[in-house]
Amino acid sequence: MKPFLILVLAAAPVIPGTAAAQNADELARKLSNPVAALISVPLQYNYDETWGDEGYRHQLNVQPVAPFSISEDWNVISRTILPLVYQDDVIPGTDQAGIGDITQSFFFSPKESGPGGLVWGVGPVLLLPTGTDDLSADTWGAGPTVVLLKQDHQWTYGALVNHIVDVAGVGSRRSDISTSFVQPFLSRAFPGGRTLTFNLESSYDWKASQWSVPLNIGYSKVTKIGSQMISFQGGVRGYMETPRGGPDWGLRFTVTLLYPR
Repeated sequence: MKPFLILVLAAAPVIPGTAAAQNADELARKLSNPVAALISVPLQYNYDETWGDEGYRHQLNVQPVAPFSISEDWNVISRTILPLVYQDDVIPGTDQAGIGDITQSFFFSPKESGPGGLVWGVGPVLLLPTGTDDLSADTWGAGPTVVLLKQDHQWTYGALVNHIVDVAGVGSRRSDISTSFVQPFLSRAFPGGRTLTFNLESSYDWKASQWSVPLNIGYSKVTKIGSQMISFQGGVRGYMETPRGGPDWGLRFTVTLLYPR
């Protein structure tokens, strides 16, 4: 390096908070990527109404995400969804509280993006019958899952898809599941670790021939509390399509604990 360039670099002022802001921006970018190599623990609270005349549901999804390196070129990303539920009059005249079924996904994803910056992951998704009475499908399920996305400057866009069918066979109480999940998503990053997100968490029940299509709009901010990096998100949703008697609208608030490597 030439001497005058060394002097210029040495004399350059340090802008307070710049490194922290850049770190927040990078973490926000990784949060927009479902297969990023980032350990995180989202605690996602959802409120939905109105089922029938007065039905409503509170649901807290505990969703730990953990990437594992399995070779020089590949990661596997574990994504778990454990729902904790309280609902009233969703099943008319009754209320339920307890644990729902766990959805467990594993994405095998290249460490380097593909042509044109394409990021992808593919693997199995499992439904584990951990739910309490009236909150469980009472059967094991499995199927494929795939995610495709691209991150272009401040924009992230892509889709996550899975399909689950029952695999319990004879003897299960409810062994008749065939459900597809389609989640197109779009997000716009802003300086300071802020992100505006849109997605459709669409699901289709092939047995009942019914769609559920909520449009979610959320705004999040990555910050630091003490030594802990954390993301806060708030949002609303409206249901574009639901089974008969399904909810009309909902709210979502998410706190995500971040553990960058």
